[in-house]
Amino acid sequence: MAIDEKFLTRLEKQLGMHGSWPTVYMFKFIIPDNNRDYALLQRLFGDESRLFTRHSKGGKYISVTVKELMISPEEVINKYRQAAHIEGIIAL
Repeated sequence: MAIDEKFLTRLEKQLGMHGSWPTVYMFKFIIPDNNRDYALLQRLFGDESRLFTRHSKGGKYISVTVKELMISPEEVINKYRQAAHIEGIIAL
């Protein structure tokens, strides 16, 4: 699913109802396999975050999992909004 406002609204509501904050949140994205898009995504997260990557079999995409301490559901949504500016990104 691409990152859109409907997705973000639903996610923020779900995050607010479940769990306690702050917490380590796991983001999952699929991006085109190129250094530029990966660098843009990497810059969105702090040095303390953990990024895991896996290349697709065909070599066209990278699956990126990021774990980072988030203070609130609003902070999670803000990260998704920033990521939405990366062309071709898909949030899972």
